[in-house]
Amino acid sequence: MSTANNLPVIAQAANAAEDHQYLTFLLSGEMFAIAILNIKEIIEYGNLTIVPMMPGFIRGVINLRGSVVPVVDLSARFGRGKTEVSRRTCIVIIEVAGSDESKQDIGVMVDSVSEVLEIPRSEIEPPPAFGAKIRVDFIHGMGKVAGKFVIILDADRVLSVDELSMLGQAAGAMPAAQAEAAA
Repeated sequence: MSTANNLPVIAQAANAAEDHQYLTFLLSGEMFAIAILNIKEIIEYGNLTIVPMMPGFIRGVINLRGSVVPVVDLSARFGRGKTEVSRRTCIVIIEVAGSDESKQDIGVMVDSVSEVLEIPRSEIEPPPAFGAKIRVDFIHGMGKVAGKFVIILDADRVLSVDELSMLGQAAGAMPAAQAEAAA
């Protein structure tokens, strides 16, 4: 067997063993992470334009170099109530896949950004079947870092453009009082 034929096998083995980098951030006192490959940038919180008739977890939109980017309050998205804005609050711009294979930028409001960590695949457990404070389908895995768990989010599921759109349409069809109660 020639060496050239073994290259794909060697590359697959190297990819399986490599660590993945994650941006960690705080949300209501809990540590979460998102794969760094999904992150475009981190910006200071501010200059949001409120959009009427949106679900409670959509805080508004921002102008990011001429593009309109919706900003999702991740705490409210998880059903925990709105994030209180502080001087450390920031917006993480994440690129997610749309239904037609297009890419969409969505801003995620977080309490504070912590650091970029490398978490070996061997230190990532599957999501719990029950007991999580957020929907299990939002969780990619549970990373073990310094003896504690970090919830690794599946950005494409948490920020599903199709699901956010459906929720936005449902909120637009509800009377304002019901929309607030649903948020």
